[in-house]
Amino acid sequence: MPEEVIGTVTDFFAHPVVAGIELTATLKLGDKIHIKGHTTDMELVVDSMQINNADVEQAKAGDSIGVKISERVRRGDIVCKVTD
Repeated sequence: MPEEVIGTVTDFFAHPVVAGIELTATLKLGDKIHIKGHTTDMELVVDSMQINNADVEQAKAGDSIGVKISERVRRGDIVCKVTD
């Protein structure tokens, strides 16, 4: 499946498990993303996204968002949108 780079992980929070992501393209709830890095390789569907602790349905390039994830990610990991 083709992938488009849409951002970079800038932060990781353990409680709750959330990745801070700086976007370079638009991301919406329901989009499938792939986070990959030196030791990271995870795919998930975005079902929770926040900007400044407020729930949002869509974010655009330049936004810093928080996305609920299932496992640890690392600063500098690449975030891609998976397209069918």
